[in-house]
Amino acid sequence: MERTAKYYGTGRRKSAIAKVWLVPGTGNVTINGRPMGEYLGRRTLETLILQPFEAVNVAGQFDVVAQALGGGIAGQAGAIRHGISKALLGVGEDMRPTLRRQGFLTRDPRVKERKKYGRKRARRGFQFSKR
Repeated sequence: MERTAKYYGTGRRKSAIAKVWLVPGTGNVTINGRPMGEYLGRRTLETLILQPFEAVNVAGQFDVVAQALGGGIAGQAGAIRHGISKALLGVGEDMRPTLRRQGFLTRDPRVKERKKYGRKRARRGFQFSKR
């Protein structure tokens, strides 16, 4: 009995976390049990997710099964892209320089800044009127 290869990667962006599995297939992307187009609803986010495959010329060779939680849709898409990139390293370590150069392996560290006391938000002050 032959066991099909499964490659795993964890991706993070903002407060979103994505568990991503790559299985040899035809290029289907499933996020939280739904097709990519239905889940994301934006074409730009779909192209964002598929960028790592195009960078290393393996587009359409793997099916993606992703579990995304936390954050919003855009943050989850970024987390899935990060997870796909890390999973591709399991396929072949020779892809690392290309993915690194494109910035797909770097976790985007930008997160929302905490609210400060004496202010309305992190940096926005309360409205001021002289009279």
